[in-house]
Amino acid sequence: MGLIKLREKLRNHPNLPGRDSFYRLLRSHGMLVRMPKNKRRTTNSNHLYRKYPNLLNGRQITAPMQVWVSDITYVEIQGKCQYLSLITDLYSKKIVGAVLAKTLASRHTLKALRDAIRQEGKPSMHHSDRGIQYCCHDYTQYLEKRKILISMTQSGDPLDNAVAERINGILKNEYIYPYLQRGVPWDRVVESAINAYNLDRPHLTLNLKTPDKVHGMTTSKRNKKQVLTLISN
Repeated sequence: MGLIKLREKLRNHPNLPGRDSFYRLLRSHGMLVRMPKNKRRTTNSNHLYRKYPNLLNGRQITAPMQVWVSDITYVEIQGKCQYLSLITDLYSKKIVGAVLAKTLASRHTLKALRDAIRQEGKPSMHHSDRGIQYCCHDYTQYLEKRKILISMTQSGDPLDNAVAERINGILKNEYIYPYLQRGVPWDRVVESAINAYNLDRPHLTLNLKTPDKVHGMTTSKRNKKQVLTLISN
């Protein structure tokens, strides 16, 4: 759980050492938390575009279409890295837009947003990290013209965009990579993964309902395949 949290839990222990001594003690016994290193960096927040405030703090989400969260993750397919831009409804956890691309160009994230709005309608708010893809003029102007509130994380902490980060991991580790190992063709694997996640995977936070069911779609739309664009450059 990390040094700070562990020290807090042990604060009443009569022999609790100081912070630095405690760190050395844990390290000597191999008890430090070791986070896996990301092979690829998908967020570049070192830019001069406007960074919007975090409007999610203290806000209660009670229905679909109130907030969409966006994120980019990398996917290794046939030994090559590609980038998956996802748009997810925060309440239902349904992936409503996706684009798989060979680059991190902002036009791909904008394509995912456009596809999602065309298929689902517009949300009240859009939340993302402060990456250049989400802060650039094309992306923010597209949201502003549709009167969609713009919210962004205020630090590099993944917990500020926790739902999007978690869904990235679920999609890759539970579906995409196992599907590839089972021989699903690479050009269909992400689309298959998103449909399986939306239609078949129950969530504890949704009372064991699927994202698509909670999202409240009609039967005809519920069986519709998720829009996914494969970009060649």
